[in-house]
Amino acid sequence: MNRRRCATAAITVVCALTVLASPAQAAFAAPTPPVTTPAPAPTPSAHPSGKSLEQVRREIDTLYRQAASATDAYNLADERAKKQSAEIVRLAQAIVDGQARIEDLKNRAGAAARAQYRNGGIPDEAKLVLTDDPQLFLNGVGRLQQGQKATKDLLAELKQRQDDLEAYTKDASAHWTRLEANRIQQAKTKKQIETKIAAAKKLESQLETAERERLLRMEQDEQARAQTAWLGSGVLKDVAGGASPEGKKAIAFATAQLGKPYVWGAEGPGSYDCSGLTSQAWAAAGTGIPRTSQEQWRLLPRIAVEDMRPGDLIIYHADASHVGLYIGDGAIIHAPRPGRDVTVAGAGSMAILGVVRPDK
Repeated sequence: MNRRRCATAAITVVCALTVLASPAQAAFAAPTPPVTTPAPAPTPSAHPSGKSLEQVRREIDTLYRQAASATDAYNLADERAKKQSAEIVRLAQAIVDGQARIEDLKNRAGAAARAQYRNGGIPDEAKLVLTDDPQLFLNGVGRLQQGQKATKDLLAELKQRQDDLEAYTKDASAHWTRLEANRIQQAKTKKQIETKIAAAKKLESQLETAERERLLRMEQDEQARAQTAWLGSGVLKDVAGGASPEGKKAIAFATAQLGKPYVWGAEGPGSYDCSGLTSQAWAAAGTGIPRTSQEQWRLLPRIAVEDMRPGDLIIYHADASHVGLYIGDGAIIHAPRPGRDVTVAGAGSMAILGVVRPDK
């Protein structure tokens, strides 16, 4: 019995010495939770920046929206640059043709001068006055008038060609200046687009796989809520128009592009941005329309929503930075944004600015 009490006392002393030998801060540490209490799991909405997943989603959406707006500016500058390049080529050819015509006119004027020299330098008028034959005189008067008119016309055309040549040269210079300005603007806009897209992709890349899946579901849920509210407003109750033959062709083309990736500035065939898809769809239908969503909104005839029909274009957001092809039954085909593919979506899943019709 005494031996057992001694052993218990020894164990108590060893335990006390162990506690005293522990680092000082251990005395102030929070009590260890019971083994039965599970450690809190990391929330799927957490982000390295400390923002909620909803905040991250909205930030990503804003960046892609800004990139889309910049893409439209880039596409417009690119379209104008192509037109200006074509105009410069046309003017250059006009300058070459004008110079050739001037050389021809000069040669003809030189031939007339040489003919007069061979006649001893005596003008035709003087020869006519010196003739004694009345019939020759009358015939000569007619030839003289014709010659004078031909000479006058030749000199007038020579002057006109020289004036045209000067105007062509000035126009070519002005177009070149605008072309260079557009190229500089394109470079700035391209950098802005790349920066916005890179920032959005970086935010997404910092998310775990489960968070990215949740992000996609949140995006889809918001679109579904907007679509449900839009349909619930009764906006489509009077929409009954069928697609035109051209509209059917545009829809068929867009349908064939489903699943292809969004790439800014792309017009196919392997990838598209939003207006690249709609402009190519209508080109396939035989109707050329502006390249950008903003120009499509500005230049194409506008249609009331209740009067729209399949094949019409729905323009989105206050800055007209997005466009989709209406396919009927409240749906569109569109190229959403980087990281997404050409897909079918609810026509009311985004803020509608208005509707335009390419084949009105």
